[in-house]
Amino acid sequence: MEEFVQNKIMPPVMKLVNTKAIQAMKDGMIYTIPLIITGSIFLILGQLPVQSAQDYLNSIMIGDISLNSLFLKANASTFSINAIIAVVAIAYTYIKNEGYEPLGGAFVALGAFLLISPDTISTILDSGEEVIAGGVINKGWTGGKAMIGSIIVGLLVGWAYSAILKRDIRIKMPAGVPEGVSNAFTALIPAILIITVTMIIEGIFHAVASQTGMELIYTVIGAPLQSLSDTYGAIMLVAFLVHFLWFFGVHGATLISGIMTPMWTANYMENQTLYDAGNLTLETGHIVTQQFYENMITITGSGITIGIAIYCLAFAKSTQYKALGGIAIGPAVFNINEPIIFGIPIVMNPIAAIPFILVPMISTTMEYVAIATGLCPMYRGIYVPWTTPPIISGFLIGDWRTAVLQALVLVMSVVIYTPFMRILDKQAVENEAKSATADDDDDDW
Repeated sequence: MEEFVQNKIMPPVMKLVNTKAIQAMKDGMIYTIPLIITGSIFLILGQLPVQSAQDYLNSIMIGDISLNSLFLKANASTFSINAIIAVVAIAYTYIKNEGYEPLGGAFVALGAFLLISPDTISTILDSGEEVIAGGVINKGWTGGKAMIGSIIVGLLVGWAYSAILKRDIRIKMPAGVPEGVSNAFTALIPAILIITVTMIIEGIFHAVASQTGMELIYTVIGAPLQSLSDTYGAIMLVAFLVHFLWFFGVHGATLISGIMTPMWTANYMENQTLYDAGNLTLETGHIVTQQFYENMITITGSGITIGIAIYCLAFAKSTQYKALGGIAIGPAVFNINEPIIFGIPIVMNPIAAIPFILVPMISTTMEYVAIATGLCPMYRGIYVPWTTPPIISGFLIGDWRTAVLQALVLVMSVVIYTPFMRILDKQAVENEAKSATADDDDDDW
């Protein structure tokens, strides 16, 4: 099995992960995290779970706007523009990895993104008349709905910009010209070519489908991918693969989440948009989001290994695992489990691998069923850093019910890991006894 995985499965997987496109997408999406977390803070402040507190914030007026509305405006100005951040960051990363000055190309990507995005917004007056305003940046298409489109534009512009420069199609400035001026002129010809081609493609989209490019991408690619990522089968496959790959020494969480994060991010952004419109239901929204993955499937680290840390700290008989428990329990609270991954070790350890794979799959089922049946709320735009301790993170991203579900998952982790850890602990005790006997024999001699 090991030979089959190493020789047949891992080479094509690693080849995919190491492609320029996947690297640019994975690294570029990281740039969205600061604004997502910042927006989440203001969203929490603007939608306090205590009605009296929210009413108090609404009563505090700053000029013609309430403090509560100001919090929500801060959320909209950060959280709702993540597709714009993503398209700039992905193109920037792609071009930088190719060895060229990336900022000019990143701005070209932004121009292409806005070119294919809707630039009108409509509203219905009290009289029933529809009024359409043009020449605007529609925030409905700068967040979750545009995330897949922003990835495509960012990658294509990054590739095209780099390809043009590789062929040395640029305006070269003489020596002594300031670097900023030189970089601006370097970007000029690629910008003209890329924006012109984008304009032609946008015209074709309107002629054929009477839609902008971004709307067409969402209809044909974005919505189906989001729906697929939102299924029970898909998330169970993710839960399995992340931990199956870890068994062979491959960082499964980095590999799989790097591919899935854009779709999960789009899912919870769309949930927030639906919630703001009062239309977030199981039929319209998404169950599986980035919060689903980070706060239930890999809570306390891949494998939900806090069960191992608690067993070692409270029940272990061997000196080895007692020491490991003391070292691992602190980091585990903050979702860091490298001491356990490499201290057991998990890699190539079939006894530890069984619960390591099983526990996250059980957790996935518990969470999916809890949300699908309405026992726990769907995740919205509140995103917390991955190091946020469990229970606290559950309360912030959901409510008290999500925190209770996390507590049940942690208990389940201890229960499932315990019989397997007893086997490993017993083996460690026997090995320590043999080692002590051997040392005594050496002393007698």
